Amino acid sequence: MVDIIELNRRSVQATIDLLDTLKPDDLDRPTPCAGWTVRDLLEHQIAQNHGFAFAASGQRSDLAGWRPRPLGADPAAEHAASARAVLAAFGADGVLDRPFYLPEVRDGGPFPAERAIGFHFIDCVAHGWDFAKALGFPPNVDEDLAAAALPLTRQVPDTPESRGEGKSFLRGLPAPADAPALDQVVALLGRSPDWTP
Repeated sequence: MVDIIELNRRSVQATIDLLDTLKPDDLDRPTPCAGWTVRDLLEHQIAQNHGFAFAASGQRSDLAGWRPRPLGADPAAEHAASARAVLAAFGADGVLDRPFYLPEVRDGGPFPAERAIGFHFIDCVAHGWDFAKALGFPPNVDEDLAAAALPLTRQVPDTPESRGEGKSFLRGLPAPADAPALDQVVALLGRSPDWTP
C-alpha cells in the first residue's frame, strides 16, 4: 500500500531544501507556471500549505483562507513554516479518518483524506519541478516520488472546464510513454519538460 503521507512529506522536504538557496533577486524570475514569477508561485504554495493544514482538521473553510498573501521579509523561512504546518497536520493522529473540505476543488468536498493528501502531493511535485527550473537547478524530485505521482496525475481531469487560464493547471501536453515519469507528470499538468526561462 502506498504511504501517501510519507510520499508527501518527502516532496515537501525536497521543496524546502531547494528554496533554502533562494535569494531576493530570484523572486522575479519567470517560472513554468504561465505568467507566474517565483514570488507568485511561493505565495501560492504557502497559501496551499496553510489551506491543506486547516483542511486536515476536518473543518470546512471558504476560499478566503486559500488566497495567496504578499510575502514577508524572509520568503524561504515563510515557506518552510507553512510546510512544517502542513506536515504536522498530515501527521496528526486520526488524520486519515477525517473528511477534507477543499473549496478550490469541484464542489469543495468532502474528499477522503488519502485522496486530498494526494492532491497536495501532486501539487508539491509539480511546483518543486517549477521552482527548480526557475532557479536553474536540476529538479530534486526522486524517481520513486515521480513514479508515485504519475498515476495520481493521470486522474486529474483535463477538460476545458477544469483546466486553462486562471485554473490550477493548463491543458495537458503530449509526452512519450517511455519518457521519465517526472517529464510525464509535468507534461500532463500542462508544462513542457524542456522549459527554460
